[in-house]
Amino acid sequence: MTADFRLFSDRQRRLVAFALAFSALLASAALLVVLVWALEWLVGRFANVLWPLAVAGILGLILRPLVDAFERRLRLRRLAAVILLYGLFLLLAGGILSLMAPRVIGQILDFAGYLPSLAEHATSYVQLHYPDWIALYHRFEAYPAVKGTVDALKGELNDVLAHLLPSLRAVGEGLLAVVSVVTGLAVIPIYLFFFLLSRTEPTAKLGDHLPFLSPGAREDVVFLAREFVGIVVAFFRGQLLIGLSMGVLLAAGFSLIGLRFGLFLGLAVGVLNIVPYLGTMVGLAVVLPLAFFQPDGGWKLLGLAVLVEVAVQIIEAFFLTPKIMGATTGLHPMVIIVAILFWGTALGGFLGILLAVPLTAFFATAWRLAKHKYFMPA
Repeated sequence: MTADFRLFSDRQRRLVAFALAFSALLASAALLVVLVWALEWLVGRFANVLWPLAVAGILGLILRPLVDAFERRLRLRRLAAVILLYGLFLLLAGGILSLMAPRVIGQILDFAGYLPSLAEHATSYVQLHYPDWIALYHRFEAYPAVKGTVDALKGELNDVLAHLLPSLRAVGEGLLAVVSVVTGLAVIPIYLFFFLLSRTEPTAKLGDHLPFLSPGAREDVVFLAREFVGIVVAFFRGQLLIGLSMGVLLAAGFSLIGLRFGLFLGLAVGVLNIVPYLGTMVGLAVVLPLAFFQPDGGWKLLGLAVLVEVAVQIIEAFFLTPKIMGATTGLHPMVIIVAILFWGTALGGFLGILLAVPLTAFFATAWRLAKHKYFMPA
């Protein structure tokens, strides 16, 4: 007869199991934080190298089907198909620039020169129509604590401006930054050319490079990589079409209602909508004050500008996005906004904002896979 010996009681075993599970959860969270930190450091350190590659890679994934169609239907070699695509793009871009560039560039220059007048009109309007608020501001500013703080800030700003003499180092860093951006833009077509020359899918041989993983884990990694590539292609292809369509609609609407610089602002707001909601926020912040404070503006023009914005947003929400995007990401609009803010901060700006939605959709897909495969009961 053997004794029924147990090291722990049932309650103690449950407590130990909870402690182990909680420790594993904390370790997973810590690992995720370390990965995000490492990714932020990597992107920040090599941003000038990574962002041209990222843009060229995204464009290569989007344009690959077009090159495949040229190669297959016109019976061209791959090199000839890529050269044909570049030639068609140059012809199209040249035609658009010859028709619209003088007017758009002229509006950009006029808009930059008009900004001081816009600020002056806004200040005069507030002083004329809301003198009570101005008086309240001056009373608030007259308090000793507030006045002392403001005077101290003004003094520090004046000292900084007085001692802020341009040095050779600052000028050199500025020139290097400009050269870096121009170089990045210049190498994008070169990267894109070689990406388009490749016939193999990006994830076709990924499994062959992961022999150290078990077959099940290798299958999951390949699946997630293919899902990520598919999300990137569908998202950016759709957002490009949606952004260009919204730009044309906004430019036409703003020009028709008499908004100054309407062509430039409409196209700019539409292109910015390639990043979800960015164009809408910029449009509301720039277009509405301009409509109200321009010399022939006012409440009527402001209402018309709001009407154009709302009409284009309705067209985008109920026609463009369902037809072009469908349920590509499956993310709630609030999740998209938070994702843009998070990844823009985590990855240090442009690259994070650009990849925010694909990265979030990828992690959502990875979580659904892990939940289905490892956490749901069989």
